[in-house]
Amino acid sequence: MPAPMIVAHRGASGYRPEHTLVAYELAVAMGADYIEPDLVMTKDQVLVVRHEPEISGTTDVAEHHEFAGRKTTKRLDGQELTGWFAEDFTLAELKTLRAKERLPQVRPQNTRYDGRYQVPTYEEVLALREKLSKKHGRTIGVIPEIKHSTYFHAAGLDPEKPFLDLTSMYGLNRRTAPMWLQSFEVSNLKAVRTMGYEANSTFLAGNGRLDGPYDLICQGDTRRYSYWMSPKGLTELTRYVDGISPPKDLILPAQADGTLGRPTSLVSDAHRLGLKVIPWTFRNENMFMAKNFWSGTNPVDYGNAIAEQVAYLKTGIDALFTDNPDTGVEAREQFWAQG
Repeated sequence: MPAPMIVAHRGASGYRPEHTLVAYELAVAMGADYIEPDLVMTKDQVLVVRHEPEISGTTDVAEHHEFAGRKTTKRLDGQELTGWFAEDFTLAELKTLRAKERLPQVRPQNTRYDGRYQVPTYEEVLALREKLSKKHGRTIGVIPEIKHSTYFHAAGLDPEKPFLDLTSMYGLNRRTAPMWLQSFEVSNLKAVRTMGYEANSTFLAGNGRLDGPYDLICQGDTRRYSYWMSPKGLTELTRYVDGISPPKDLILPAQADGTLGRPTSLVSDAHRLGLKVIPWTFRNENMFMAKNFWSGTNPVDYGNAIAEQVAYLKTGIDALFTDNPDTGVEAREQFWAQG
């Protein structure tokens, strides 16, 4: 059985502002096997790395008076959202902004790095992956997520084409490459296969404001994420993906008292069909864990994250997304030591 992969969720985002090159560098230094860039698109059709198209939560754009007129309200996946959007900026304009901590109330220590780092491009992340692989003497993987594909296509942009072009340019469009494409939507995961994508891909299942893939909702498809995580849905997914990435509570759900319950059949169902299972997201703070892993009562204090991740590794998952890669590495070591 291969060792479970430790995926640095947006980099070492528990310690540095997410989706910055320094966050990825730190993640690899801590032992992460894969780094995860979320991809959105600029007005001049460059893929850049941000959590969402709306960028005020992760950059200082609101402090740039020259961009005050860019503030607007748009519909993102069916809901109105006000702010500044990546597709309204050129790459050159975005490069004048600086990243900031997305969760300052949870991670105030990270705010000391606000204003220091630029918004990277996807190509810069791919180049960094090569550099870090050489520096650390091991192959570092990349697991990009194309964000809100339907939204960008409605704006006349096509994120899949530059994704495929750059992935191929950097030698990662191979079946055995350390590359996994992710999406919460279905259509683009199918489309990239017809465009010549040969590396791995994984379908993200959501548990937030949408209960199904937005591209399918737009088409009147009533199948929700619960369907796609069922044996029937998983069977259909095997036609065009290699894995699934569910929220972790679909694997070990919480009980009524907030403590961790018994495993569902999701891991075994997926493995039976040859699909890898890469759940999200593991974080060190109490508020992101089941009650039996809390330390004290302060939601933002660190809990027993290693024990939580060991419990999940015991279910047979193939990898995990974590904001704290060093914790993931230690959990994996403890898991292997326990046999």
